[in-house]
Amino acid sequence: MASQLRSIKKIINGAETSDGAGVRLRRYIASPELDMLDPFLLLDAFRSDDPDDYIAGFPPHPHRGFETVTYLLHGAMRHKDSAGHEGVIRSGGVQWMTAASGIEHSEMPEQVEGLLYGFQLWVNLPASKKMSKPRYQEFEPDEMAIEQRDEHTKIRVISGVTSGGVEGMVKDVESSPLYIDVELTEGSGFLENVQPGHNAFIFLVSGELVISSDDGHDVLSAEQLAVLSDGNQLKLQAKQASRFLLIAGKPFNEPVARYGPFVMNTQEEIKQAFIDYRAGDFGAID
Repeated sequence: MASQLRSIKKIINGAETSDGAGVRLRRYIASPELDMLDPFLLLDAFRSDDPDDYIAGFPPHPHRGFETVTYLLHGAMRHKDSAGHEGVIRSGGVQWMTAASGIEHSEMPEQVEGLLYGFQLWVNLPASKKMSKPRYQEFEPDEMAIEQRDEHTKIRVISGVTSGGVEGMVKDVESSPLYIDVELTEGSGFLENVQPGHNAFIFLVSGELVISSDDGHDVLSAEQLAVLSDGNQLKLQAKQASRFLLIAGKPFNEPVARYGPFVMNTQEEIKQAFIDYRAGDFGAID
């Protein structure tokens, strides 16, 4: 297959907001700039060293019909759910929760001071899987797959397989996602395969990137999200030492009906989600 480089279609700067019990964050997907990028429904970045911005956390709340992915760069979050599942997500660790037919959970900071920096991504499920049993895939930092591509490139692989053949620990996800965390030294280049037809974006944690395309190049600055065009490769260079997330997934191209913590295909299914939740019909875990 001939190489077709992915370029930047749109840059998203995000919108300051709060969620949970008042946690301050910046929303990139599900924002006025970008409603969704099928199958991705939401991306929040939370970053603060002021406990007042995060200490109230995310008290118990329900989900149905999609997956939540919590990835921490710094800090620790304790999660509990209605089925008795409990654990701590630590710096460099990930929790991939398939809420599916329904789960109630909480996420509370496991710290009273210091930097808390992480992301929550919502990933849709196809209609055929929305009412399957909930499940978790969660991994400690020392369990994560690492690809040291060369002295200039370090890749943490959360899901999917890199062009270097390293596979992430999170598997069997309906959207066949690629989710990698890449660190580059100043001036170094990066080339990665991305499945054609999958929607993809970059979130730049720090630094500055020059993203090449068949028509030229674009520049991405820290704390910006770049929606990428279709293609089978991503080529970029770090103008300075940089860290970024590259996330891609298969679109489902299905109707989306959502209200708060529920994402289904019809409004009738949303109404049923409220009925089931009020009846206490959430919580069984595979």
